[in-house]
Amino acid sequence: MSQTYNGIPWMSLFIHIVVLFFAIILHEVAHGYVAYLCGDPTAKNAGRLTLNPLAHINPFGSIILPALCVILGWPGFGYAEPVPYNPNNLRHRRLDEVLVALAGPASNLLQASVAAIIYRVVFAVAKSNPSWAMAHANLLVAWVIPILSTIMVSNIVLAVFNLIPLPPLDGSKLLLLFLPDNLRRKFYTIEPYCMIGLMILLWFDPGIINGIIDGGMSFLLKLLIG
Repeated sequence: MSQTYNGIPWMSLFIHIVVLFFAIILHEVAHGYVAYLCGDPTAKNAGRLTLNPLAHINPFGSIILPALCVILGWPGFGYAEPVPYNPNNLRHRRLDEVLVALAGPASNLLQASVAAIIYRVVFAVAKSNPSWAMAHANLLVAWVIPILSTIMVSNIVLAVFNLIPLPPLDGSKLLLLFLPDNLRRKFYTIEPYCMIGLMILLWFDPGIINGIIDGGMSFLLKLLIG
């Protein structure tokens, strides 16, 4: 059996899919948890404030799309089954909607930051103690560095992609802070249909989104690990 698929090592493929899967689960749980803190118990009552993967699987977004991203070399993103929430339950709806939306990307940036800290510590220890680095070289090269790198890159891609201010992405909710009530109502009306437009854009002209993601990823990786 070949050790690669389209030039991608099977182990790298496995690591990438697992990391991405849990990154999008934490992304959705963060949305639901912040909604709960802001007064909406919908996600909690639905049993979605859990890290149990089975509660969050969306067949296309959690399995098929991440696999396609890895196999076809697209930026690694996907989505879990969206956590339900009722904005009418929020105590301060105009502000809280934004906080709920930004909680997802914030969770991804937090995961990337934790991985970056561990990454830097590992390199600092290896640099100051070459004998330790040599003794653990196989473990570091085969597992530790690839996993930490994948956690950083996958979570940064998810954060940057979701912060693009296009409905229905999380970044579009920032607009709600500044829109008057009549335009807010129009926003809610068109939002469910915007995913189709976004998918068409990704399919026919992915360069626009890829450029934004690549720029954001380069900036954040430099910020996190130099």
